[in-house]
Amino acid sequence: MKYRFMRFPEGKFKAVTLTYDDGTVHDKRMAEILGRYGMKCTFNIGNVNLGTAGHMTAKDVQAYLLDAGHEIAVHGAHHRALGMIRPAEGIREVLDCRIALENTFDCLVRGMAYPDTTTFGVGSDYETVRNYLKALDIDYCRTAGGDNFDFALPADWYQWMPSVKSQNPDVMAYVRRFVELREDCIYIACREPRLFSMWGHSYEFENDQNWDVLERVCEEIGGRDDTWYATNGAIYDYVKAFESLKYSADHRRICNPTVTDVWMSNDGALYCVKAGETLVL
Repeated sequence: MKYRFMRFPEGKFKAVTLTYDDGTVHDKRMAEILGRYGMKCTFNIGNVNLGTAGHMTAKDVQAYLLDAGHEIAVHGAHHRALGMIRPAEGIREVLDCRIALENTFDCLVRGMAYPDTTTFGVGSDYETVRNYLKALDIDYCRTAGGDNFDFALPADWYQWMPSVKSQNPDVMAYVRRFVELREDCIYIACREPRLFSMWGHSYEFENDQNWDVLERVCEEIGGRDDTWYATNGAIYDYVKAFESLKYSADHRRICNPTVTDVWMSNDGALYCVKAGETLVL
């Protein structure tokens, strides 16, 4: 055995996820567009905004987002930048928002997007924030900005950097670059699974009157056989299941102790290690 690479469900080489902030009424239109293309999104919501002017009601969130297979995540009770406030205040921001969302929608909320900015000043530092997010059972946290053509899985789930913001004028170049990726590349490093993550705010499409950008992104990147379309949380759970595999000393036996079937490419051959089973290569 030379090389082994994770593959997404059904052996897919690529995955696509979206992550949009603030829970405005324009999320409804966005969710309807995504639904036509089978796309999934994590909507990051501040609980105090629910039902206020320009924002969705709890009934809207349930009907347009959760019932449609999307995910909701924490965006801070009052949208305060965690790196610019004292840790005790940051903990309150995250915990109050999480509790409110979970009680309102009767679900577990385990993800987050940093509100306002990821700049760290006199109030706190990254390691402090990361430590208390982990202690609060937040599994991942998306950053804002840093558009890149890397398309790699997060090395640090508390610094999940997206691929591109949808208002980037070159967004279609990012989409085309991703679509053109092939797992049979001669370079070994290019055979790692690839992830496209787009972020932004749905109200930006309304403000700029360019909903056609979202439509064009979905048309180009959606409906592809080599791509899995999932929420941020689903991608996190799947990667963690793959990382939980147990191997024999000679790597011929692979045990999957999780409840999730996971896929891998082993020297070019595709295998599925089913939940609770041991695969012998």
